[in-house]
Amino acid sequence: MSKLMRWVDARFPASKLVQDHLTQYYAPRNFNFFYFFGSLALLVLLNQILTGIWLTMNFTPSAEEAFASVEYIMRDVEYGWILRYLHSTGASAFFIVVYLHMFRGLLYGSYQKPRELVWIFGMLIYLALMAEAFMGYLLPWGQMSYWGAQVIISLFGAIPVIGGDLTQWIRGDYLVSGITLNRFFALHVIALPIVILGLVVLHILALHEVGSNNPDGVDIKKFKDEHGKPLDGIAFHPYYTVKDLVGVVVFLFVFSAVVFFYPEMGGYFLEKPNFEQANAFKTPEHIAPVWYFTPFYAILRAIPDKLMGVIAMGSAIAILFVLPWLDRSPVKSMRYKGWLSRIALAAFCVAFVILGYLGVQAPTPTGTVVSRICAVVYFAYFLTMPFYTRLEKTRPVPERVTG
Repeated sequence: MSKLMRWVDARFPASKLVQDHLTQYYAPRNFNFFYFFGSLALLVLLNQILTGIWLTMNFTPSAEEAFASVEYIMRDVEYGWILRYLHSTGASAFFIVVYLHMFRGLLYGSYQKPRELVWIFGMLIYLALMAEAFMGYLLPWGQMSYWGAQVIISLFGAIPVIGGDLTQWIRGDYLVSGITLNRFFALHVIALPIVILGLVVLHILALHEVGSNNPDGVDIKKFKDEHGKPLDGIAFHPYYTVKDLVGVVVFLFVFSAVVFFYPEMGGYFLEKPNFEQANAFKTPEHIAPVWYFTPFYAILRAIPDKLMGVIAMGSAIAILFVLPWLDRSPVKSMRYKGWLSRIALAAFCVAFVILGYLGVQAPTPTGTVVSRICAVVYFAYFLTMPFYTRLEKTRPVPERVTG
């Protein structure tokens, strides 16, 4: 084996990659529960790729056969039902772990200097995931898939001058049709997965270049022993690989329970109208995207003007990219920030959850008012951040991690 590794290392830096990113990559020793979700995101990504490959073997990307091919997978393909449920549940699981991963970043200031680029790559992954999920959502060719795509694509028509042509270019036709399905299938199974994998590699490389953040927001590179190893760091492998395995096992128990006993999650993971084939002449009573898009959809619906609604929805995502330059706090972690930052983050999280709930529900006058209030809270969290983070009184940050 050693001879084989020497032969490989002479031609490819396999051992160096293992050392740089596992055995000799030192991470802070005080990682907590929230640091499981990065590795869980990689696990779910692997699940989506593997199950997606097997599903494409029996899926037919045409308007005439797409819905029937999904039924064929569920009823006649050996273990096809579990592959489909692993993939559909995996899509929701992906966004759950990504949202918790992003919350960890907000909680401990993982976007602050010198990790701005890590955050930017992470946000690009999030944007690519949204595109990937949206295009995959059309593929079952059910009622909600069809009409949800119709509504979302039509939003581009609100853009002045180029809106109509852009909408038609995205659809590839004058309406959502088999042409749209075919091109979304190509993007979903080939183009976007390549983009996501590339961004994941860049995200990890950028992270390992500057080092991982920790709940204290302390740089562990300041204090090293005589061998140049951080005093408050431990090798990622085997310590955190073993610890992450514990998180993986717990996650798989929960994930498997959902897949086997509650895969539709009451209509949140798989909507009931999607079990009916797409019909251009029959509009569902209530059209709503999947739950992980609904906070932004609620912002869109809260504004009566279509163009302003589209701008607000796009801004709600775009503003996340400039977060590293909005936070002017001298400390990173919420442990040492003042009460203004804590109240602002709590209000933001509550508003985001409420927007997500309202986006699933049919619009009502009361719901619209609440959506507008929550949208204001959402944007206020970011737009007022340069002021309250600079003005508030912070607690002293320790020189070394506190455990």
